[in-house]
Amino acid sequence: MPRIKITQEKSSIRTLLKHRRTLEALGLRRINHFVVHEDSPQIRGMVDQVRYLVRVESVAGAQSASPTKARRAKS
Repeated sequence: MPRIKITQEKSSIRTLLKHRRTLEALGLRRINHFVVHEDSPQIRGMVDQVRYLVRVESVAGAQSASPTKARRAKS
């Protein structure tokens, strides 16, 4: 399934509580922090809700969100 990279570009200060919670649910914590998620209608809906705070990019061949866990599992 395709993956997308979501980067927080603006502060969540002085935004609606619902939008702050959406950023939290996406896993974004601060400006310039990014996360990689599967491209699904649910994630797209969340991104659409906070589109004025984030930037979305398509990622080709992205690894899992936690590469250290993957390394530990192989050992």
